[in-house]
Formats: sequence, C-alpha cells, structure tokens
Amino acid sequence: MYEFVIGKRNLFVPFLILLACMGNAVTGSAQTDADAIMMTKNNFCTGFVYSNSHWNNYWEGTLKRTNENIGTVTTNMYAVMGNYGVSDKLNILFGLPYVQTKASAGTLHGLKGLQDLSLWIKWNPVETDLGKGLFSLYGIAGYSFPVSNYVADFLPLSIGLRSKSLSLRAMADYQVGNLFATVSGTYVFRSDITIDRTAYYTTEMHNTNVVDMPNASSYQVRAGYRSGRMIAEAIFNQWYTLGGFDITRNNMPFPSNRMNAATLGVNVKYNLKAVSGLSLIGGGNTTLSGRNMGQSTAVNAGIFYILDFSKKQKQKEKAGSSKKE
Repeated sequence: MYEFVIGKRNLFVPFLILLACMGNAVTGSAQTDADAIMMTKNNFCTGFVYSNSHWNNYWEGTLKRTNENIGTVTTNMYAVMGNYGVSDKLNILFGLPYVQTKASAGTLHGLKGLQDLSLWIKWNPVETDLGKGLFSLYGIAGYSFPVSNYVADFLPLSIGLRSKSLSLRAMADYQVGNLFATVSGTYVFRSDITIDRTAYYTTEMHNTNVVDMPNASSYQVRAGYRSGRMIAEAIFNQWYTLGGFDITRNNMPFPSNRMNAATLGVNVKYNLKAVSGLSLIGGGNTTLSGRNMGQSTAVNAGIFYILDFSKKQKQKEKAGSSKKE
C-alpha cells in the first residue's frame, strides 16, 4: 500500500506567498497583504516570483516519519503579483500562482497548473507617533478562488485544496528608527469542496462527494530592519486548522485533514539605485513543527517594478494647461 502525506505548499498557498514589491526610496516599499507597508497613491507595483520547496520527513498526525514510496516531494511555484495604491491608506493587491509538484520515488505523477487567484484590500486607518517610534494599525480582507479545474483529492501532489476562502486580518506595527516589529492575526473562512468520489471516510462514513472544509487561523510575528532602500526581516508564522482529523496510519491524506505548522524564515528586499522603481527580493523558510504536514524547506526570489501613474497624470494636466494658454 502506498503511503501519502500533504506538503506545506498545499496547506494554504495564497497565504504562504509572503513575497514583496519594493517601493522607491522616497515613498517607501509597496508590500504584500502580510506586512506593514503601503503603496503610494496612483502607484502600481507588479512583478514575478519563483519559489521552490521540498520535504521528505513529515508528520502523520503527530508522528514524524519518512516514506520511501514517495521519497522527496518538491513543489515549484511561479507567481505574478501586484499592488495598486488607491490612496496612501488603501491598497488593492492580487496574486496568481502556477504550481508544479513531483515525487522523487514511487509511481505517482506530479500535477501542474494555475492554482487560486487571491485578491486583498489593505487599509491603514491609524498611523501615529508613540514614544520614540511610529505606531500603525492595519485591517486586511482577502478572497481567493480556484481558476482551473485542478484535482484537490490527490495529496500530497495536489497543487491546492480548491476551497474558496475569505480571510480577515488585524495587524499592528511599531518602528523606531530603522528597527521594526509587526504582529498580526488572521481568521480564514473556507467553503466546502467537491471531489471525484461518491463516498469517503474520515472518522466516519460520508456517502457524498461534498467535503466540509474546516476554517483556519494564523498569527505572525515579523521583526528586523526597514529603510527606504532595504528591508531585512525574520518571520515566524503559526497556522492552525480549526477542526479536521489526522491521517491514519499508512493511509492517504485528505483535504479536510487537520494541518498545523510553525515556520521560521527570513526575507530580504532591496531597491536598486541604478534603476528607480526596480527591486529584487529573496528569502527562505523552514518548518519547525507540524501536524499532517511535510517538514519542508523553501526558498524564493523575485523581481518587481513600480509604475508611477501620478506622474503621467500630472504631465497630462500640465500639457492641457499649456494648450489653453
């Protein structure tokens, strides 16, 4: 009998794409849904990200083990991302990944395809001096949905879970000079999914193809160095599935398993001096502990560019004024 386990990329991919757009030295950095940076009004940051993760150790419930029938499971992700500043206090963001999976041993073939489109609204209602630093509060709402008909019930090689999700996040940030700390908490509502079998067993028999997906929550702590030119940070993230069940011994994992993971990583983002608006990012993370999860190690890299539409608008207004004169 083959033994299976879910990998970290299948946990909830949109919320693990913690990769950034860099701003310019004057306006700061345009970031993702998970950090405390805002894109300036009428600026649009877009770019591409590549990430690679792999694992061969995993937790079957709370039991840590390996599996020679699948060897090392590798996931490659190629994503396009963007962030538009509706105002200095309100941003709209998106992310769309293309995902490939493979196993180094056994007979299972990996899958590939477009995964889920993620959309976020990011709001910064509070920014005030506090003591020697600057204190900020943020509210973020996100929605994601599958954009292709990929298979969810083929873990650990599925590229996603096919569940539509609504996320709500509160975030606080405090910066003194170039040093900062950010704390956030997120609750994720997940829709039911349908699978290609008419019955399945969890802790009891279900004579249906509809799977009730448990909701989830997470909290994150980020800290490090932040300036207009560069950001270097350490990130701790804890993800909890609020319900579900453990993978049973020597059995296949299931989309509604309880999947918990604690990860620790680093990110570096640098705005190039030679080309205004062009930035590079890079980073990595590792799984410290988990439940029904692969103990993965991941690296990522990306390139982003900012388009300043406010300058174009000003040029049009100036040209119009000259014609009237």
